[in-house]
Amino acid sequence: MSQFEGKVAFITGAARGQGRAHAVRLAAEGADIIAVDLLRDIKGVDYPLASESDMAQTVDLIESLGRRIIVGQADVRDLPRLEEAARRGVSELGHIDIVIANAGICTVSKSWEMSEETWQTLIDINLTGVWKTIRATAPLMIEAGRGGSIILISSIAGLAAFPNMVHYNAAKHGLVGVMKACAIELGQFNIRVNSVHPTNVSTDMLLRNPPIRELMTGDPSAGRNDLAPALSGMHVISIPWVEAEDVSNLVVWLASDESRYVTGTTQVLDAGALAPFKISR
Repeated sequence: MSQFEGKVAFITGAARGQGRAHAVRLAAEGADIIAVDLLRDIKGVDYPLASESDMAQTVDLIESLGRRIIVGQADVRDLPRLEEAARRGVSELGHIDIVIANAGICTVSKSWEMSEETWQTLIDINLTGVWKTIRATAPLMIEAGRGGSIILISSIAGLAAFPNMVHYNAAKHGLVGVMKACAIELGQFNIRVNSVHPTNVSTDMLLRNPPIRELMTGDPSAGRNDLAPALSGMHVISIPWVEAEDVSNLVVWLASDESRYVTGTTQVLDAGALAPFKISR
């Protein structure tokens, strides 16, 4: 029997990137999926967000593995829509065992030049949206009485800081506090809560984001091959980024019984990026 046979995972930002990778990996291990995404662009975000065609591809991938998938189109800033997606998923699939709060955006601006709208949009999605994801799903998990695992996708920016991303740093640091508090509160129901802190991940948020390319190379039109050398210098291991599937390996472990007593922790996947001293390459 697959290790997640009979289990259901609720995943935000599931249409592509890390969210899709987590959904596919969990489905391959036997889980059914409740896949939530906005499926439209957001004003002020300088790269295209996931589309309906992206979600259709995710659905095809999950169904090709013989698993069920329920799609919810919802903005993580909209608690009633998240609750609706969670309730519909439970009505179709029976319960929720795993929650992966993955949805997020990344924009770039100097702290003293950032608009209030830029700050608020990111905080509302990357921090408050994660709390709303927990708020929408934890009561259903408690009611089911099956325990479970809630995994918050943070970043190494939740443990250190990137320049020109004060709002991103604040949100990702904030997730650590959310995680630790929820781990304490939900432990009595055998629901574990942990956060994952990857370095750069090879997704559209990194590779198709002109402000990120300009920040790292000085050229907003820089391509993948131009970006790689600039990012490699961040790490002890000589790579520019990890793949979404690398993060999924850690997510699967946190969702599994192999980590059944792991809660309230920050799990780092950084290729040595947080090491204070590195040998120059």
